[in-house]
Amino acid sequence: MPKNKKRNTPHRGGSAGGGGSGAAAATAATAGGQHRNVQPFSDEDASIETMSHCSGYSDPSSFAEDGPEVLDEEGTQEDLEYKLKGLIDLTLDKSAKTRQAALEGIKNALSSKMLYEFILERRMTLTDSIERCLKKGKSDEQRAAAALASVLCIQLGPGIESEEILKTLGPILKKIICDGAASIQVRQTELYSTLECLENIFTKSYLKEKDTTVVCSTPNTVLHISSLLAWTLLLTICPINEVKKKLEMHFHKLPSLLSCDDVNMRIAAGESLALLFELARGIESDFFYEDMESLTQMLRALATDGNKHRAKVDKRKQRSVFRDVLRAVEERDFPTETVKFGPERMYIDCWVKKHTYDTFKEVLGSGMQYHLQSNEFLRNVFELGPPVMLDAATLKTMKISRFERHLYNSAAFKARTKARSKCRDKRADVGEFF
Repeated sequence: MPKNKKRNTPHRGGSAGGGGSGAAAATAATAGGQHRNVQPFSDEDASIETMSHCSGYSDPSSFAEDGPEVLDEEGTQEDLEYKLKGLIDLTLDKSAKTRQAALEGIKNALSSKMLYEFILERRMTLTDSIERCLKKGKSDEQRAAAALASVLCIQLGPGIESEEILKTLGPILKKIICDGAASIQVRQTELYSTLECLENIFTKSYLKEKDTTVVCSTPNTVLHISSLLAWTLLLTICPINEVKKKLEMHFHKLPSLLSCDDVNMRIAAGESLALLFELARGIESDFFYEDMESLTQMLRALATDGNKHRAKVDKRKQRSVFRDVLRAVEERDFPTETVKFGPERMYIDCWVKKHTYDTFKEVLGSGMQYHLQSNEFLRNVFELGPPVMLDAATLKTMKISRFERHLYNSAAFKARTKARSKCRDKRADVGEFF
């Protein structure tokens, strides 16, 4: 939108400010769902700068994409905040499709750009909207609301604000995932509630004593897979005593999932076992697994699987994963992976780190690299240190995109602002002292 155009047009579904302050709620996991043909923000966009201008918010479809036009920093921030205020208003719209599109638009924007101050002032409004959509919405709207809650917590970091979100939305999300009458897609959204809640779901896929040697997939299998992966992730941050207890409960039952006829369940079980072995050996270097010979035979068979009745794509994917799982179990080895973002490199050298990275990537999508560069919370999780600041000369010599240069310039500006604030605070203290 041209900067000289007035922005006082009344919006449907709420006030133009979209602001507020206070407490709020939630953590969750996967996004998804279909809505109108046009999304306010696309996950495929390389940056928020590619967003087009708009003149009103009567409907999310009014956000048209005009191409990769890069705006100046001031204009981009002003435009983006104006659009987000409109989307926040639309989460109160009478139309479920409009509310869903608004939720997804906000989620995609927060996945692609750090907007801490903006959402901090509006976290109560956002939380109220998410809570309302979770309680009253249907499948797709609930999934969009839960996905937004996840990204909201990632933006706010590990402070009290995220804790307040979890306290508010956690019970609602837990109720959804435990509701057998809810659709499978909706129940997949809350993956971070409690170990017990998740266990009650994925253990239903364990091989029963009366069953044969094959675990048959069911309509619930996709939910069981998500719950197993979330349970495994949660286990990585548990106290040692809790980890030991869970290992004793599940170490000898998890291998039964390797015989499931669903390839994704087999892979999830294999990766979870590799991670559990890593945790167990981290606690006890001489950890001994009684059924090691039987387990390695199963893993080796899956790493060399040539069954003709399985799809070629599934077999290739399975063999690749289980070669790594077998190496982890037998040789305590992990094939190091390198993740590049701008001039930086992050080395994924263990199963815990890989699982953590995969989880954040699933939530943030194409915005993962941006958040690795500028999100202090994510950088702390992966021990990357503070955001890297590069001078103009260095940036010019590097072969990076204009958007990446913008990221580093923004990070440098933020760091300078913090430094100046601290300096002013010190001067003020000195003045009061005298």
